[in-house]
Amino acid sequence: MNVLILFAHPAFQKSFANQQLVDGINLIEGVTFHDVYEEYPDFDIDVEREKELLTQHDCIVFHHPLFWYSTPAILKEWQDLVLEHGWAFGKDGNALKDKLFFNAITAGGPESAYQRGGFQNYTIMELLVPLTQTANLCKMKALPPFVVYGTNAIKKEVLNEYRKQYHVLLNDIVKEKLDLDKVNSFNSLNEYLLWKEN
Repeated sequence: MNVLILFAHPAFQKSFANQQLVDGINLIEGVTFHDVYEEYPDFDIDVEREKELLTQHDCIVFHHPLFWYSTPAILKEWQDLVLEHGWAFGKDGNALKDKLFFNAITAGGPESAYQRGGFQNYTIMELLVPLTQTANLCKMKALPPFVVYGTNAIKKEVLNEYRKQYHVLLNDIVKEKLDLDKVNSFNSLNEYLLWKEN
């Protein structure tokens, strides 16, 4: 499988967590790293080029920090422009059918904050429902997210473990080693990877 990472961070140069996570990612064979803010600093998105990239890949990843319980602005603009009716969805919109989709997210708060009764009052899975449903509408196979929690105070060694997990996950997808029947029984791809290790 070929994996397309649509990376969106409006201040990537200031992001310790995301810089670490993507370090070396372009060396993984079969993975295309596409920094959307770098490519389109004026939000002038080349729709046909983006469609071509999507067509060439089997797994689409939205990699971004969690901004106001959603994506940074450019990924919303990207969705509005690129996921056209008749191409991505609708009766004849089958361009993305059966492609895998998931979010790779960094969240400033700890995992305990993203629970019922926690500070954020909702789980990450609940907050991502609009993106999951977007993938469903486009006939994609939505997977649970890969989540890095606590990035506001994360230690380098902890972040390094997350990085290793993320890169293992991408390698597994490329090599078609992901157990699709099992993965959706977990709330995150992190949990699936821990289960697989044991």
